[in-house]
Amino acid sequence: MAHEYNVDLIETLLMLMVITSLLTVELRNLKRSALAYCAQALLICGLIVAFAAHNHALYAWAAVAFITKAVIIPLLLFRFIREASELEVKPYIGFGPSVLIASVVLFAFYTITHRYIHLLAPTAEASMGIFRTNLAISLTVFALGLYAILSRRDAIKTVIGLCLLENAVHLSLVSLAPTLKETALIGVVTEVVVTVYLLLYVIRAIKERFGTTDTLMLSELQY
Repeated sequence: MAHEYNVDLIETLLMLMVITSLLTVELRNLKRSALAYCAQALLICGLIVAFAAHNHALYAWAAVAFITKAVIIPLLLFRFIREASELEVKPYIGFGPSVLIASVVLFAFYTITHRYIHLLAPTAEASMGIFRTNLAISLTVFALGLYAILSRRDAIKTVIGLCLLENAVHLSLVSLAPTLKETALIGVVTEVVVTVYLLLYVIRAIKERFGTTDTLMLSELQY
């Protein structure tokens, strides 16, 4: 079935997914990081459309994903960044070492998951060319999103890391079950726009209380 899809287009979009993930995590200017996430959101929409040739229900998911991922969430991020600061709170790890660690995470996760995808998703379809690559990239993006959450002190960057996790989950979903009608429904109902809004609302309260979006200040809330 893999040969029935536009493999060149999908592989190009996947490569750009990796690039935008690195930019989203490592850019210290939050506005630029949000722009990188917005670009990735458009790539996710493109990937969903690329798989929609044999499942027209995916077109509806792509439309919803465009509205939530590429429009609503970026607008929320830009709004809260404008109210806080464009410069990310100094992270736990310096820029150079962080880029190195993120690159190692990227290479290691892609290599391992691509080689042993049959252990993670033991289905015939998952082991086929483009689906195998899709799943490897999705797990790599998930790892980068998790790295952003664990290594950053800025609450807004943590939310952006959460958005990367969602993109990774949705990419794996469309890779594992691209022809099922239920795939589009699951994709739509698992959009995290409400979660993002609530998290940003809490971040605003932290900013008003402590004058910063540094997550280390959360420990002060008990007092």
